[in-house]
Amino acid sequence: MPVDTRIRLCHIHLSCMKRILSYIVMLTACLLAHAGDSIHVTLKGRVIDEQNEPVSFCLVRVEGQLKATTADGDGKYSLSFNSADSVVITYNMIGYRTRRRVLKKPQGALTLNVVMYSNSVDMGEIEIKELRRQMGQTQELNTDEITRMPSTTGNAVEDLVATQAGVSQHNELSSQYNVRGGSFDENCVYINGSEVYRPLLIRSGEQEGLSVINPYMVDKVRFSAGGFEAKYADKMSSVLDIEYRKPKRWEGTLSASLLGASAHMGWGNKKVSFSHSLRYKTNAYMLGALETKAEYSPNFVDYQAYLSWAPAKNWDIDVIGYISHNSYRFTPASRETNFGTMENITNFRVYFDGWERDVFQTFYGTARVKRKIKDRHSISLNYTAFRTNENETYDIQGQYWLSNTSTATELAVGTYMEHARNMLHSTQHSLRLAYDFRSKSHHVEAGIAFRHENIRERSREWEYRDSSGYSMPHSPEALELIYNMRSNNSIASSHFEMYAQDTWRRETSKGIFSLNYGLRMSQWSWNGEWLISPRASISYVPKKHDNMTFRLATGLYYQRPFYKELRDTVANGATTTVELNKDIRSQRSFQVIAGYEYRFKLGKRPFLFSTEMYYKAQDRLNPYTVDNTKIVYYGRNCATGNVMGIDFKLYGEFVPGTDSWLTFSLMRARMNLNGKSIPQPTDQTWSLNMFFSDYFPGTTRWKLNLKACFAGGLPFGAPHQGLEEHVFRSSAYKRVDVGMNFRALNNEDHHLGHNPIRNIWLGLDCLNIFGFDNVSGYYWVTDVKNDQYAVPNFLTGRMVNFRVNVEF
Repeated sequence: MPVDTRIRLCHIHLSCMKRILSYIVMLTACLLAHAGDSIHVTLKGRVIDEQNEPVSFCLVRVEGQLKATTADGDGKYSLSFNSADSVVITYNMIGYRTRRRVLKKPQGALTLNVVMYSNSVDMGEIEIKELRRQMGQTQELNTDEITRMPSTTGNAVEDLVATQAGVSQHNELSSQYNVRGGSFDENCVYINGSEVYRPLLIRSGEQEGLSVINPYMVDKVRFSAGGFEAKYADKMSSVLDIEYRKPKRWEGTLSASLLGASAHMGWGNKKVSFSHSLRYKTNAYMLGALETKAEYSPNFVDYQAYLSWAPAKNWDIDVIGYISHNSYRFTPASRETNFGTMENITNFRVYFDGWERDVFQTFYGTARVKRKIKDRHSISLNYTAFRTNENETYDIQGQYWLSNTSTATELAVGTYMEHARNMLHSTQHSLRLAYDFRSKSHHVEAGIAFRHENIRERSREWEYRDSSGYSMPHSPEALELIYNMRSNNSIASSHFEMYAQDTWRRETSKGIFSLNYGLRMSQWSWNGEWLISPRASISYVPKKHDNMTFRLATGLYYQRPFYKELRDTVANGATTTVELNKDIRSQRSFQVIAGYEYRFKLGKRPFLFSTEMYYKAQDRLNPYTVDNTKIVYYGRNCATGNVMGIDFKLYGEFVPGTDSWLTFSLMRARMNLNGKSIPQPTDQTWSLNMFFSDYFPGTTRWKLNLKACFAGGLPFGAPHQGLEEHVFRSSAYKRVDVGMNFRALNNEDHHLGHNPIRNIWLGLDCLNIFGFDNVSGYYWVTDVKNDQYAVPNFLTGRMVNFRVNVEF
């Protein structure tokens, strides 16, 4: 190439490079100028769910910009970003659908409140839900099917709790349950923040009426099997925390079955909501299946109302009223029971004369005034009144024959007579002031409360036994009673309590941490005892394995004595007198609970596996015996003990669109009494619970609910003897109930115009479908040689119940 040509090409390249450099400089200057003039936007707001509850720690992110934040404990957030023609804000939280909001040329300070909806995908009438994570020791139970579950008691919430891990029931006629080796009395129940109680004289499931918890009015059910927070009362086993629903429009339900009927109606708007319900229960149909042939007349009625009013901004007033009248009449005629082995069958035959009349009346009311202060703070004042009138009277005589059918020989012939005149009146008033504060990382709760109680008891019970002409115990000089008890006592005492707790949550590069710690203090005027109960729990979700959750909880828990625990018996000749023990102390339990949770999917369906190991070191125990649902305490702190076990639970959509779960528990509960190691009365060793829901393929009009319970037998022994003599163990409790539901009318989409009926469900339940022979207790027969025979009191066999449920 000639030299001049090369020189011209070089000039061309240099000129092009100069022009490109000038363009780059100009572009850079424009970009810098634009950056200097960019518009900054400040966005704030609040993230809530469908129930207007804050969605804490929701991730708020600006797409295309490195701008993000998390909502605080009250759901509030604030962040700044650069404006553009279109800015997309995303909201993410586990268990909720991702929300996106588009802002067109945003400027200045903006407020944006967002409602998060449960992460669900509609498949016609089937809804598949994402499972929410449990960060504390209290879990929220699924209540979708509680009014359609097969039930023998009509107390659907307690039936639901009984299917959870660590919980067991041994009597389908009762709604009482045991949790991890505790007694019926060790479970505390709250409704809208107020503690509720159960009658004291009830001794059998036959007498038990309706629970104060109305399933048609329930919104949320929270349950803890141990390691619960400091805001909950001094109980050693569990917490059941109920929150009632505030209707947002007109709603109603009518239901009826062979076991009773109920009517519920509710209405509401933005300022006022009101709901009330009337229920009637009779278990005469079920009692007719017992081996004791009698004239049963149980009638249980209750009425409940809930009013919520927001008279002004940041003010809320809630009022609940409840009244119940439970009447139980029983006139026995005869009974025949066969028990023993196939080679050695024993027959027990009785003919009765006499009657029983019981009446239980309960009145309960609570009122709460709540004031919100500067969004993050709130203060509430709660007043609660509770009253119960209980009367139990019976005079029953029985003529019995005990024979061995294999050898055709008579083992015992005799007469027994039982007499009772028991009366108890109880009144309680409580006042509580509570404070609540929420920030980005903390949720602080504190409260102070005062409670006064008056209880008056007048009781007289005796039992006479005669075997082959000899009264037992036999004395040639006088007629002796095998049991004779008198009680004439009253108590007026006051409780003072306070608590403070904080829930701290933080998200780091390692994962999400949640720490709850608190302290509870209380004092009882009866014995001057002060209780100090520290409690703490921590949860951790690893960043790299956010489908796992690890939990650890510990605390010092007490069982504050109630009236039954105070009753100490003193022998005075042939009569046993009940005295109240002023030296009684609260039972104490140091607990450690370690838990693990793993979320996964099978066939695109969500599942959750969880397990908890626990250990309870107990002292100052007040031993007790259990007969059916009646608990009789020693009235003294004379034992120590320990409980250890492990629970497993698998929860998920075994069938698409339905929730089912399976739980399995192993437990060992021991007690040291009078220098001897013995099992505690609730040492059931193992239990298996299951709730399974299904529907017919291709339709959601037919649904099936199956509830199963299998639990190990409990220790037992002869009556009026110490626990050291309870060397026998009852047979395992086994029961399977199946409920079939047919949706006769579906008007959820209001395609029927102004027809007020939303759904009509027809149900058919097969109760104890396999006909298992379960035992609620034993009647002991003593012959003249002082040999004793334990005759089992069998529970109900296979039965059918028909239900109809109309929803408005």
